[in-house]
Amino acid sequence: MVSVLGTCWKRLFPVAFFLCLSALQGCAEMSAHQHFTLGNTDMEKKLVWPPPPDVPRFIYSGELTGEANFVSDDQNQKARSGIAVAFEWLTGLIIGEAPPVVMQRPQAGVVDEHGRIYVTDASRKAVFVFDETGGQLLVWDRAAEMTRFAGPVGIALGANGEILVSDAELGVVVRLGHDGAPLGSFGKGILKRPTGLARDPKQGLLYVADTRAHDVKVFDDQGRLVNTIGHSGDLAGEMNAPTHLAFAGDELYVTDSLNSRIQIYSGNGDMLRQFGDRGLYVGNLVRPKGVAVDNEGHVYVIESYYDHLLVYDKDGALLMSIGGSGTQPGQFYLPAGIWIDRRNRVFVADMFNGRVEVFQFLGES
Repeated sequence: MVSVLGTCWKRLFPVAFFLCLSALQGCAEMSAHQHFTLGNTDMEKKLVWPPPPDVPRFIYSGELTGEANFVSDDQNQKARSGIAVAFEWLTGLIIGEAPPVVMQRPQAGVVDEHGRIYVTDASRKAVFVFDETGGQLLVWDRAAEMTRFAGPVGIALGANGEILVSDAELGVVVRLGHDGAPLGSFGKGILKRPTGLARDPKQGLLYVADTRAHDVKVFDDQGRLVNTIGHSGDLAGEMNAPTHLAFAGDELYVTDSLNSRIQIYSGNGDMLRQFGDRGLYVGNLVRPKGVAVDNEGHVYVIESYYDHLLVYDKDGALLMSIGGSGTQPGQFYLPAGIWIDRRNRVFVADMFNGRVEVFQFLGES
């Protein structure tokens, strides 16, 4: 009898135990509430560019890494019940500590009108969504119902609230709904290695940097190819492995990476101007990557070889630089993409540091 009861208890205990855990988890989730933070400290807030006594134009705001950007409210933290604490302890004891959800190799990003920050991560093969209003981190890894992302790089806001993601390995641009649900894709068989994305919302055109084809392909909102800009070469209007794009003021900015320059085109693909030269000095472009334009017309370029963020005027004259190699705030290690939101916050995908650094542009005045 004892052995029978013992056997039953051994079989039933794990079930009962995990039922209790589930109940406890439900209580914990109901009381959980988090808020978004960039995690900057008082010391980091003092980082400005240029440094005193010059008038500062940029201030360091913090960084995005993953779930560490969402913390429990102080009041809620104090009110946490013993049940919630016990649940965390028991699950850690039985299952082990869950590794934190963090970015590994962020590539590019965009911010929507609700303040949601979307970041592609080629190493995690996913899109990280930092939802400030909802107080939660989401990780989207599906390019289709039965297909995971393989190499997400570029990202842009599409029509009707869609999120568009280029996958360099799958060779397509993926459509995602606001909830991350895959809605289809386009470019299969047309794109060789799609990377950077930029969209003209007025004309409803999506520009796709096709790095391996050495051109930029233009699609309408239905996913139909309507134009191709550039071809392989090093003359004006030609390209050698374009990577990142930006669209601002009815102009398309193309990072012509292996030609070490930025080329600017009209929306229709007419070559307008270019800037950038190879060299050994800060301000030269050796391996330019991300490009962005703020609402005052300044052009931002990521120089990945020298680990710098370079700021130019609209004619390509260098205004200032931020960065240098390292892991400290305001330093970079092989940075990639850059993007700017409506609040003139500048986001830099600090790729090999596994983070996105955020700078606030303070304006010219």
